[in-house]
Amino acid sequence: MNPSKSSRASALLVVSVLALAFSGCAARRQQAYLEDKAMGHVYRRPIAEVWPEALALLKEKGFSVTNTQTGFETTTEWLMTSAPSSLGTSYARYLVRGFERGPGQCAVEFRRQDRSETRAADNTDGRPTEQRESVVGAGSSQMKRDSELEWELLQKVDPDAASALKAEAQKLE
Repeated sequence: MNPSKSSRASALLVVSVLALAFSGCAARRQQAYLEDKAMGHVYRRPIAEVWPEALALLKEKGFSVTNTQTGFETTTEWLMTSAPSSLGTSYARYLVRGFERGPGQCAVEFRRQDRSETRAADNTDGRPTEQRESVVGAGSSQMKRDSELEWELLQKVDPDAASALKAEAQKLE
């Protein structure tokens, strides 16, 4: 390969890599935009119609609802989210709330809590001797909004609004 062909090949490689990097950034920006919009979305349906869909989405993800508290609020059981390991096993659960936002309108909020358990091995035979638990985040009650799950609910419950948001997100490029 002569120097001219080598430099052209290098330039083409650099351009290709940059194009892939920027397209990845654009896709992440679009997804972040969609999830942000989902977090502020107000459904034009009563909460009594949207609530069963929110619970069904949790069940699709493998979570089981422990109790429905007053009104439209519930928590799930802890679900193992990683394989059991002596290095640590991860668990997650959700707090879900539905809010009335006016006549025939509502919003749904998913909050996720993660924790991990580690087992210290006995030095003699490798059996677990103690179990330690840590909750991810600052404080044991740290729960974070799950914008990804809220976006999934929006696509399921209000596909027209989700399509409009996707069109908006594509214009941002």
